Amino acid sequence: MKRRTSRSYLAPLLIAGVCGLFLILMAAHPSTVLDAATRGLSIWWDVLFPSLLPFFIISEALLGFGIVHFIGTLLDPVMRPLFRIPGIGGFVVAMGYASGYPVGAKLTTRLRIQNLITREEGERLVAFTTSSDPIFLIGAVAVSFFGNAGLALTLALAHYGSGLLVGIVMRFYAPHAPLTPMDNTSPAKGVGNIKGTFIFRRAFHAMHEARKQDGRPLGTLLKEAVDSSLKLMIVVGGLVVFFSVVMDLLAVIGIMPFWEHLLQLLLQTFHLSPDLAPAFTGGLFEVTLGAKSAGAAVSAGTHAQVVAAAWVLSWAGLSVHAQIASIMNQSDLRYMPFLFARLVHSVGAAVAAYWLYPLLMRLEPQLSAWLPYQGHSAAWMSPWETAWSSMRVGLVLAALFFILMCLISFLIETMRLNRR
Repeated sequence: MKRRTSRSYLAPLLIAGVCGLFLILMAAHPSTVLDAATRGLSIWWDVLFPSLLPFFIISEALLGFGIVHFIGTLLDPVMRPLFRIPGIGGFVVAMGYASGYPVGAKLTTRLRIQNLITREEGERLVAFTTSSDPIFLIGAVAVSFFGNAGLALTLALAHYGSGLLVGIVMRFYAPHAPLTPMDNTSPAKGVGNIKGTFIFRRAFHAMHEARKQDGRPLGTLLKEAVDSSLKLMIVVGGLVVFFSVVMDLLAVIGIMPFWEHLLQLLLQTFHLSPDLAPAFTGGLFEVTLGAKSAGAAVSAGTHAQVVAAAWVLSWAGLSVHAQIASIMNQSDLRYMPFLFARLVHSVGAAVAAYWLYPLLMRLEPQLSAWLPYQGHSAAWMSPWETAWSSMRVGLVLAALFFILMCLISFLIETMRLNRR
């Protein structure tokens, strides 16, 4: 009993000691802290805030209007056999891949709080819906950091393709855990079991019942959507600033250079360029810094740079991990399955990029000419251009995913009815 009590004090004491150490470092290096905090705040305000806030508000509103339940009923014949997730998770997949981290975690947590999915289903869903948004992958990484829009195809296929494979792998996670019954994906009991009706009729019925049960007026619904979205954006911004400061303080006291030196030795062991060490070191903590360092490692060769960037985008950085963990803590979702998925996703994306780049490099000039990013310098677009481009590209991809899944679901439903 005494041993357990002493161990219970160990973690808080360790955390308090680390925080105290960082307070001393902050007092000793105020200019470093100020510069790092300003840089992190700039990334949040110029990139994350205008890009993520519209998706947060839209997704909250769609949940209240019952659109999510409509989509869930339509996609159930596809999502359950493929990912062992209710059809309502298809909305999370579309929005997560279109708008980037941490939208997938936010929506999954909301579904779990409403008891529309089980804990294991939520953990599967978060595991493969945490991804980079298309505007960052194309506009920032391929165009701004690498100066080559043609690399977007390789990065996108490696990143999103391996993400979907992670979803298929995670279907074997907790194989004996119970699944959400089909009629539980809507607040109206029995919606999933309306026999003798076609899937679109069931979907509209599910949407209608969900809207009736929500019952909030339009003004109240939008107000609460904006309110919750702004609160989450403040949490995201705080974590970005925090990790920016931590990285610079670790660099000042020599820990980051020492880690980079060890990483250079490891890369040389595997016959890789040591110039990639800053990309992996920066990407371990923050995805933007890691991707930018990968683009700057010109001496390593484009092939190795693309592999490093694919790893960075899929690992997502400890800053994003902290954002996801803080969101999941609102429910009973656990962090360890997410961490396992990030490890698998990052390695899978790097391997996919290694094999895809030689195959797709011939398409780079054609893709560069087709993408609407010509004429941009290495500097990013303005925040409002970024927000508009992110919403446009993201919503188009979400619509394409939704249409494809609906077509597959329609075919499955037609075959089911013909067998009767």
